[in-house]
Amino acid sequence: MDAIPPNYQNFRLVHQLKRRIRIVSPILKNDLERGYIFEILLKKRPEIKKVRSVFAIGSVVIEFDADRLPKKNLLILLEAVLGNIAQKNSASIKSGKKVLSGPVQEIDLAVEGMSCASCALLIEMMLNRDERIKSASVNFATETVTVHGQLNKEDVAARIECLGYGAFSMDSLSQRKSLIVKEQRRIEAARKRVIWSGILSLPVVAIAMTMSKSRWTHWLQFLLTTPVVFGAGKQFFVKAGKLAKQRAANMDSLIALGVGSAYGYSLPALLRRRGHLYFEAAAAIITFVLLGRYLEERARGKAGEAIRKLVDLQPQTATLLRDGEEIDVDVDEVQVDDVLLIRPGEKIPTDGVVIFGVSTVDEAMVTGESLPVVKESGHQVIGGCVNGNGVLQIRATAVGMDTVLAGIVHMVDQAQATKLPIQKQVDRISAVFVPSVMAVSGLTFAGWGLAGAPFATAFGNAITVLLIACPCALGLATPAAIMVGTGQAAKKGVYIRNGESLEVATKLDAIVFDKTGTITEGKPKVSDLLKVSRLGEEKIIMLAASAEHNSEHFLARAIVDYARDREIRLKESSHFYSETGRGIEAEVDGRKLLLGNLTWMEDRQIDVGALLERAGHFSEQGKTPVFMAVNGKQAAVFGIADKPRVEAVDAIGRLHKLGVETLMVTGDTEKTAHYIAAKVGIDQVVANAKPDEKLAIIRSLQQQGKKVGMIGDGINDAPALAAADVGFAIGSGTDIAIESADLTLVQGDISRVTDTIALSADTINIIKQNLFWAFGYNTVAIPVAAMGRLNPMVASAAMALSSVSVIVNSLRLSKK
Repeated sequence: MDAIPPNYQNFRLVHQLKRRIRIVSPILKNDLERGYIFEILLKKRPEIKKVRSVFAIGSVVIEFDADRLPKKNLLILLEAVLGNIAQKNSASIKSGKKVLSGPVQEIDLAVEGMSCASCALLIEMMLNRDERIKSASVNFATETVTVHGQLNKEDVAARIECLGYGAFSMDSLSQRKSLIVKEQRRIEAARKRVIWSGILSLPVVAIAMTMSKSRWTHWLQFLLTTPVVFGAGKQFFVKAGKLAKQRAANMDSLIALGVGSAYGYSLPALLRRRGHLYFEAAAAIITFVLLGRYLEERARGKAGEAIRKLVDLQPQTATLLRDGEEIDVDVDEVQVDDVLLIRPGEKIPTDGVVIFGVSTVDEAMVTGESLPVVKESGHQVIGGCVNGNGVLQIRATAVGMDTVLAGIVHMVDQAQATKLPIQKQVDRISAVFVPSVMAVSGLTFAGWGLAGAPFATAFGNAITVLLIACPCALGLATPAAIMVGTGQAAKKGVYIRNGESLEVATKLDAIVFDKTGTITEGKPKVSDLLKVSRLGEEKIIMLAASAEHNSEHFLARAIVDYARDREIRLKESSHFYSETGRGIEAEVDGRKLLLGNLTWMEDRQIDVGALLERAGHFSEQGKTPVFMAVNGKQAAVFGIADKPRVEAVDAIGRLHKLGVETLMVTGDTEKTAHYIAAKVGIDQVVANAKPDEKLAIIRSLQQQGKKVGMIGDGINDAPALAAADVGFAIGSGTDIAIESADLTLVQGDISRVTDTIALSADTINIIKQNLFWAFGYNTVAIPVAAMGRLNPMVASAAMALSSVSVIVNSLRLSKK
């Protein structure tokens, strides 16, 4: 058994084999969010084959490739990652929701058959009643449900199906694609249903308008109306029946009640040869409602265009190379480490690394990079991107929902499924809407009856109230706008994980910037080296790069690249320890090394007096000094330069025009930080900041009553990104930073922040307009219907039109 190094404080190694270990970490215990982030980070490493977690006890089993990732290095990696995750504020801790004992999993399903917003509310309410479900959120606009709980996918689907709806898996992009195909077929079937329902209904309405008293025309109305009611309208009665068994109701219940009453009253009147006939109302109601839902489906389809374009990026098949043969397989059959052949012009099926060939790859749709990127052996490729003129062989490194493209789709899904605070208020109103409408309808019938009106008049007005009161427009007002707004943001290279950030972004008072990789390009290079040690320059570089090889920091990468450019062979390091934002310690070639900033050296009582003057010159030139000590004595200082982003000056200027306060908070030195800040126009600077200090600054601003945004890219930014009201992550940054943020700037273009704020303002304005018209429609329409100023046909047409108008108004965002 390997001994556990004494400085591993974030986990306990409880079992180990050559290629598998099990650890227990108190950081992950009963914390779903941290657990998910930990799993995501591990699965990104191709050397790690499988991760299985039991969050209830904080246990994780990891299977890994010991040849490519030695166990000692894996333990160092786990310690570093868990240490940084520990600093992240967990939303699951703050949420206040019920905590289930045992592991909680997230399940995403597509829901078929929802006809209005009250359907979504009904499903959500029924799922949340289950004690095994921590939370359930149903989005009518995207037709999806997200469940966190202890039920498996089949059980959740069964609970949805017992309410009369369909539930389908959407775990892979190919499954998503099949759902899109099914949606297109459903829209086409709805179109045909509207056409033949309209053809049959038109003569019925025409006969009613002639006020004909001929018996044969009455029987003709009956013959034409019956297939419309029980054929095209069958879905309303079936769903209403299933809901009635569950002691629930929605808009389908209102339609079934209204149409059933009209048809049921007319049938005995026809047989008795006396009384008013309402066949035209029954037929027209069905036709208008079907027409409204068809138009609504089409409009929703346009609103979800961004997701469809992303899903369409992935090809359905892949060419697998096995034993020298080319085998065409379904993309879902591809496994990690499979070797795939990519011909010129083909889309890359999944994420991988090039093992043979040279070509250019167009990554514009995923990364926003306008120019094709050259790919050769050792380069990473992203599934869904288009290969150029060369032939590539790649080894798959991620499949299914672990790919970059699937992650982006899931991110957009999450944003579109988010309910804003304003939407939650609407949901509470909609939840009591249908029962209230039924009560108003009953009162209308009773009121007209007591006033001495004929039965037919009282009955007609009661039906009109049922039909005019449509909660669909209310339910669609917010999700339709979010759906289009997040899709539009995705087109601009801004992926929104949390739709709620759209509402908050418009209220930002201050934005805190990290420096390296955020304000600067994140491509630092070693420009200077001063050594005061007897060791040779190459030896100094070798030791520094070998020690920094285990770190993911930008400055560490610069030193490693510096060694590789000079073709210096690295050695294995041991006893690696990293303190985020300060420095590292490690042992290489029998020497104890320290690398980091001045504070790191002072804390370790290292005298670096001989290096301070030169380090000061580096800082004045905007370069970052990295001190190095060998065996407790000063050895060298590296000067590392990183240029400000081209768009930084414009981005900061636009934020100032919006009245947004800007601050740079960085772990770099005072001189370097002020040099870069002056270049881009930031007035307030906090230098030498540790991750906990960045977090404290965010919270201090929030305590002053300010809404605060944070833009960062590194692991050390994760706590601040999570704590900020809106966190913006740079797309080229670390995975944990991206997971902690609300929005990801794919190209790292910080000028997109102001674009996002503007889009957020437009989205909120559209939502307010939608809610105004939806509330206004119901406020005016119900009293008018109750007073007998509308007939059922006009009511059903107005109801259909209200939902369509909300979606059409939301689509105006696509022009922004």
